[in-house]
Amino acid sequence: MRTSDTAARIVHLDSRAVEDVLERAQSLIAGYDEQLARELPEGVEIFDAHVHLGHDIDGMTGVYEDLQRINERYRISRCFMFCMDEVDRHPAFRAANDRTLAYAERSGGRLIPFVRLDLGEEPVEEATRCLDLGARGIKLHPRAQRFLLNDERLAPVFALAAERRVPILIHGGRGLPPIADHLRRLVDRYPEAQLIIAHAGIADLGSLAASFGGKAGVYFDTSVWSPIDLLSLYHLVSPEQVVYASDYPYGQQPSSLLIAVRTARVAGLADDQVRMMLSGTASRIADGEEPVEPTPPIGSQTFAQPMAFARIHQYLSMATPLLWTRQADTIGVLGLALNACDDRDGHQEERDRIRELLETARDLWRAIPEVDDEGEQRIVSRTTFRLVHLADILAVTSGA
Repeated sequence: MRTSDTAARIVHLDSRAVEDVLERAQSLIAGYDEQLARELPEGVEIFDAHVHLGHDIDGMTGVYEDLQRINERYRISRCFMFCMDEVDRHPAFRAANDRTLAYAERSGGRLIPFVRLDLGEEPVEEATRCLDLGARGIKLHPRAQRFLLNDERLAPVFALAAERRVPILIHGGRGLPPIADHLRRLVDRYPEAQLIIAHAGIADLGSLAASFGGKAGVYFDTSVWSPIDLLSLYHLVSPEQVVYASDYPYGQQPSSLLIAVRTARVAGLADDQVRMMLSGTASRIADGEEPVEPTPPIGSQTFAQPMAFARIHQYLSMATPLLWTRQADTIGVLGLALNACDDRDGHQEERDRIRELLETARDLWRAIPEVDDEGEQRIVSRTTFRLVHLADILAVTSGA
């Protein structure tokens, strides 16, 4: 296959070599569990406010047994859980919502079920059915289900959530137009419906923060790729408005927890505020308690870091969409990031750790075309991304 991280050349790897690189990558990732343990407050409870189980039309799968293993390994006590954009989502996500309820019952209370809705297919009826059967929240995805936030069919959904006193979690990530104005009107009209805006609201973060920063009962989850997004969120909204979320299976451990905790530390959150972000606030939502009154934001509106780390972050941001679409590194962005690791800026230990991650990611990225099986190729590609993501978290939060 053709690569160009340092120079264009042909590299052929046999299956054993691919397996060796994959094992090295997985071992390296697992080693960051120890780093995470040092970052977490002692004895902290963890509540994941955003996980999926099921089979998405994009090919991603969230498997019950896999999620339970992750939760056990990282001491995650509870999760808000809902289905994906399922292959059998018609009609009304009914079959998928039934699976969600079954997973929740099987978990013994650790997985808290949310009903997912399609506004074009009896949303109030499906929400009512599932809430009567034990669902404890509502999931809306305007990008996947192709609706805007001024859709008149949203009002009765918010009215039902307000009546039942259950939260709504709404997609606030990529692929959306500005949503703050219309969402604010719904929240003002139905204040009893608590709202969780997923993916830190990056689709419209400035306006969402202006509308909801300091507003009790409106929250933002941490399930984003870029640490810069979370640093921006912390300086715009109250610490009590941020809830930890992984977006499993799209988000993976330990990077999901590391990005939330390390950015919180850089932003200046104290231990008690980190504990609230990791579990306290989501637990209050799950237990039906009244939201606490938000305090002022903690983070700074400016961010400074050593130049080498800024360059590494820039190149890794360029690598990310290539990995997401399983393209080759024809630009050579990993090579540029690796070269930036050689800068002599007084942070050698951190740069060496980033270099180790990126060298392994480079070798694994080269191996992707050598893997014929689609499922195995997805594993290799995802593992490569996980290495790059860990490296970027370190790049943004080291020396800041």
